[in-house]
Amino acid sequence: MDIKKLMLHMAKAARAAGRVVAKLPTDTKNNILLSMAEELVKQTKEIQKANEKDLRAAKKKGLSAAFIDRLTLTNKVIKAMADGLAEVAALPDPVGEVLRMWRRPNGLQVGRMRIPLGVIGMIYESRPNVTVDAAALCLKAGNAILLRGGSEAIHSNLVLAGVLQKSLGNFKVPGEAIQVIPVTDREAVKEMLLLEEHIDLIIPRGGESLIRFVAENSRIPVLKHYKGVCHIFVDESADIEIARKVCYNAKVQRPGVCNAMETMLVHEKIARDFLPAMAGDFARAGVELRGCPKTRKILPQAVPATEEDWPAEYLDLILAVRVVKGMDEAIRHIARYGSNHTEAIITSDYGRARKFLNDVDSSVVLVNASTRFNDGGQLGLGAEIGISTSKLHAFGPMGLEELTGTKFIVFGDGQVRT
Repeated sequence: MDIKKLMLHMAKAARAAGRVVAKLPTDTKNNILLSMAEELVKQTKEIQKANEKDLRAAKKKGLSAAFIDRLTLTNKVIKAMADGLAEVAALPDPVGEVLRMWRRPNGLQVGRMRIPLGVIGMIYESRPNVTVDAAALCLKAGNAILLRGGSEAIHSNLVLAGVLQKSLGNFKVPGEAIQVIPVTDREAVKEMLLLEEHIDLIIPRGGESLIRFVAENSRIPVLKHYKGVCHIFVDESADIEIARKVCYNAKVQRPGVCNAMETMLVHEKIARDFLPAMAGDFARAGVELRGCPKTRKILPQAVPATEEDWPAEYLDLILAVRVVKGMDEAIRHIARYGSNHTEAIITSDYGRARKFLNDVDSSVVLVNASTRFNDGGQLGLGAEIGISTSKLHAFGPMGLEELTGTKFIVFGDGQVRT
């Protein structure tokens, strides 16, 4: 079977399986997820055998130690995936929830009910645990899923899908509800993106080049974020100790993730009190500072910032720093250079906090807290399939509710339209 026929066959099978999954009772979905968790642990050795094939190939290609670490399925990682399945099982089921009802003057009762989206296509890189996380969330939300992982994890992803499909089969649910595309040829992605009649939503997770490729080639709606250029604005009324703690965490805890701070904006009235101590904290962590002229008057050791630094997503221990005249200038900077991902303000002034919350157009806006909290688990969603910086139909971390849509339901007692 050629790639075009393969993708069409898989998408049609996913659509048929999705109709079954959409009707599953909550208890059945939860029991399937718990069965999957048990099966993952039971099949640890088989999973690791397949994973070892990917690891050998990655090492032969000379891929980085960090990449290989993300690819490795240790006992601990497999246990964490199993725990994640159990956590999703414990979450409230959004399918069938009636959001609200209202009565029209003619007596009709109108409401909105949550329903599955249908078939989700997911394109992602390297981490095999994403295969399990995404499958769990889609199943609980009543969707089928087509998974296209990175070529470096093909053996791991296929064996994981097989384990999950075994549990589906035990509950008489078609295994095609969770499918991993079994070819690494990029042509499979191109063909997948054309199947608008069979796939309802595409979710890409990975580097900016991957996401731009998907967005440019898809006939199917795409939920995406290109990059995370996240800002913290240290206001003139900020508590300096809180500011130091939050900014340090946002940059240093995990600099290589999309919700790490990339630019720190500092009100000029607090800059001389705040920047020297903050710079000392960053220096001890090995952070390179790239500062505007006002910053360098206070921190002459900072590297001069260029125009390319302000929209940069470093994903590294590098931080752009700009001293601003006030909140309005900070908000203008974020609007010009930001990516609608995550922004925070450090302030003790409630009114200024409210203004920042209202005026900054990003998927998560925080007050006196680290940008690292833009995460489904941290925000109480239980888990996430990704973070969207597009606003249709989700904005921010995507949990179970974001993997559903709504339909109108109407109750009448004989009304006709005149």
